[in-house]
This record gives sequence, C-alpha cells and structure tokens, in this order.
Amino acid sequence: MPQFAERIIEWQRRAGRHDLPWQRGRDAYRIWLSEIMLQQTQVAAVVPYFERFAARFPDVASLARAAEDAVLQMWSGLGYYARARNLHRAARLIMERHGGRFPHRFEDIAALPGVGRSTAGAIAVFAFGQRHPILDGNVKRVFARYFGIDGYPGEAAVARQLWARAQAALPQANVDAYIQGLMDLGATVCTRARPRCADCPLAPECVAHREARVDSVPAPRPRRVLPQRAVRMLVLRRAPEVLLERRPASGVWGALWCFPELAEALDADETAWERFGARIGRWRMLPPVNHAFTHFRLEIRALLGDVTTVEPRAQSPGFVWLSVDRALGAAIPSPVRAILRRIAESASAGEQLR
Repeated sequence: MPQFAERIIEWQRRAGRHDLPWQRGRDAYRIWLSEIMLQQTQVAAVVPYFERFAARFPDVASLARAAEDAVLQMWSGLGYYARARNLHRAARLIMERHGGRFPHRFEDIAALPGVGRSTAGAIAVFAFGQRHPILDGNVKRVFARYFGIDGYPGEAAVARQLWARAQAALPQANVDAYIQGLMDLGATVCTRARPRCADCPLAPECVAHREARVDSVPAPRPRRVLPQRAVRMLVLRRAPEVLLERRPASGVWGALWCFPELAEALDADETAWERFGARIGRWRMLPPVNHAFTHFRLEIRALLGDVTTVEPRAQSPGFVWLSVDRALGAAIPSPVRAILRRIAESASAGEQLR
C-alpha cells in the first residue's frame, strides 16, 4: 500500500505537528516519557506536564534515583497514576539491567513496565529509526475508517485485523514521518466526532467516507452502566494544616496522599480520636465531589472537622500534617485537590463552608 503511506508522509510534512517538546532530536528518554504520558491523554494536556517532569528528571538516572513520592508529585493531576509508578520502576530496571542506557531492541523496550506493543513501536521508530507499526486509539480509528473495518477495536478479532493492516501499510523509508503522520491525522483530522474529511489526504479511498459510515466506524465501546460507589473522607483541619494519609502502593490512587476514609458504619468523632488522637470541635459536611474511573463512578462525601487537640500518634509514618498550600503541591489525586481548593477559596474569602 505505497500510496497510503506516501499520502500520510506528504501530509505530515505539510500539515503535521513538528514543534512538540519531545520532537527535538532522538532522545530515547524524552520520547519514552512522552509516549507514556500520551497514553489515554491528549497532547494539549500532556505538554505542560512533560516540560515540568523533564526539567525535574532530565534523564533515566535522575528518575531512577528519585523517591516514588517525588515522581507521583510531579505526575499529580495527570491521572492514571499506574503510568507514573511503572515509569519509575522501568527507570530503575534500565539502570540495573541496561547500565543506564535506554534499550534499543524492540523486545527489551516492550518488556519495560507500562510499555505495550504500540508504545514500544513508537519509541523504537522515533528514538532509533526502526521499522515498527503502532496502533494507538487515534491510529485505530484511521485504519478502521480507511479500510472499513467494522466492530469495536478493543475486541481481539478486530484488533488482529487492525494490526495486520498496520503491519502491511508500513513503508520501507521515512517510517518516522509516516508514524507521526498517522498519529497527527487521527488526533487532528480523523477525529472521533466531527472529522474533517475534506482536509484528509486519505478521503478519496476511505471506505467509511465513501459509504457515508464515518459516524459508525469504528464501533464505540459497548455501553454498560458503571456502578456507583460512595466513600466518606475525614478532612481533619488543625489550622492552617490538614491531615493526609498515604494510600497503599497498589489499588486506586496507589501511594498517593489522600484524606483518611471513614467506614460507613463508624462514627466520625470516635474514628478521629481512635485513629488519629484528634478531638474535633465541630464537623461540617462539604459539597460532594464526583469522580469517574474506567470501571466505576465515585461520590466523595467529605466531613470537615476542626481539630481542637491532637496527640502525637497522628504524626506517625503514613500520615502528615501539611498546610493547604503545601498539600496542593503534594502527590494527591484530583478529587482531593478539588476539596483542598474549596477549603482554600472559602478560607481566603472568609466564608462558612456548608
């Protein structure tokens, strides 16, 4: 399919993206970092995080030396925190198994934590000039529409068809421009909603365009009702500080700092005293915060308690008292950040929380 690749390459050179911060040279570390950040996240959201992260950890060695909390702090707000933990683990593996040099063999790249076939292919192409296909979400959409492949790309049978097409379409030369062009085309022209078919270099031969099926190809993820969960959190405030608890390394928000959770059947006053040695003057219910995960939706009901006295046991490992400003800069998930900002805004305005 030489014409397919040629059109992608020509379009990329004319209309693709050329000034992204990880496109400056073939630094494997920066390319790897960008590809991990771009998993399930749009370029516009990634750019500022990438620049801050790369400034703090400019190479594999500095990332490997860093404490996990520092890595999560720099990632805070970008979501899907397993990516950050895998990135940190992979940096240490590179130091241990590859002498600090980013591996160039595809098999070694794909074996790193958090790196799958498509991500490994992109790194191998952009960093080492190798010839590998990729198939991220945007590229799946381009192939599905162009070749008229029905079905949801997440299904194994559909994925096999797409990988076969991706492999067959690889050009012999200019693979980096071709792969970048596929990514750019899917992200900016062949978009999920309101694609700009008039600007697409593939439109003349695109099956979905010709058959007026662009809106139905590829098929969306099968709809299912996400279960709704609720959790109560204790926001213990010893002005100007709040108490944060580090979550277990695995699971939701692994190793991030959060407000302590309160079991539904337990009393808030009793829990605050028995777990943290804190006496509460008064409690106030904060507005609920809703957060959507991939597999469920979560409603957070936060109780703000003003601490009158506290015993030293709340200062044991796993707990920390921080000012609201410092807490906002810690490794915290988005819903905790939202609660902290609510507290900060209300305090600065002299409002009563209710």
